[in-house]
Amino acid sequence: MVTSPPVPTYQLYGETRHWPTPDLLHCETIAERSRLYAWHIRPHRHADLMHLLLLREGQVELQLGDLEAAIDTPAMICVPATVIHGFRFSPQTQGHIVTLAQPLVARLRERLPQAEVLDAATHYPLAAQAEAAPLAQLIALLDSEYRRAPGGTQEDREAMLTTLIEAVTLQLWRRARRRQRLPRAGQERGERHLERYRQLIETHFADQPSIPELAAELGIGDAHLNALCRRLTGHSALQLLHARLLLEAKRQLTYTQQSIAQIGERLGFTEPTYFTRFFKRGTGMTPRAFRQRSDARG
Repeated sequence: MVTSPPVPTYQLYGETRHWPTPDLLHCETIAERSRLYAWHIRPHRHADLMHLLLLREGQVELQLGDLEAAIDTPAMICVPATVIHGFRFSPQTQGHIVTLAQPLVARLRERLPQAEVLDAATHYPLAAQAEAAPLAQLIALLDSEYRRAPGGTQEDREAMLTTLIEAVTLQLWRRARRRQRLPRAGQERGERHLERYRQLIETHFADQPSIPELAAELGIGDAHLNALCRRLTGHSALQLLHARLLLEAKRQLTYTQQSIAQIGERLGFTEPTYFTRFFKRGTGMTPRAFRQRSDARG
């Protein structure tokens, strides 16, 4: 019997390295990354990231879960976390891909009931420019704001990014409602456990709870929690918790003036050396070196 190779779990759109930015979203054109891979992004999935793709011109052969289809443009594609997906773009494809980190998706769900649309793995044909134009304008503004270097106006910048992605979500929800493509009502039990686990991480990560404690909150054993996390995301329960801690550490080092010791304490590390060791293991550099690099870029 021939065994199919496992589907890889990536950190960002074809890469295994960590989330490259302290922001909760990443925005780039289709061409910026796809041409590096000869316009072919092989099937993969993400543990804690989701994609929104706006395609204005060109064509794409899409694999999205069980769906395989050739998609004409303009179109919008929604790829929730853990869903297997791959793309083969025509070289003339024009558009953007916006990647959202799980904490931002959770925030959108809290603020907007319409954010349920982000749970649907599907694509939405857009009626030529009449439907594409508002989305294209919003994402162009988001791309411009995203590319601004971090600086003293970071709070304004983050507020603007959040406002724009909320507007994109609402536009997407309108199109989903017209086509009756809202998310499925049911989820398998493992997916529900994973969603609740992510919510617990978001609430308690700075307390650094143990995995058995979090599993008990879910009413399951820690071995069961680890098994479903690995099955659905490719990562252990502890790796998902540590990824959220690492993301928050990057954000605090980039966007605050707190000392490294203060940041470590806020994130539950009893000694600065423990925080430094954790951060270096996850990024390959010390917190001080990461902050200096961020300051140089800004």
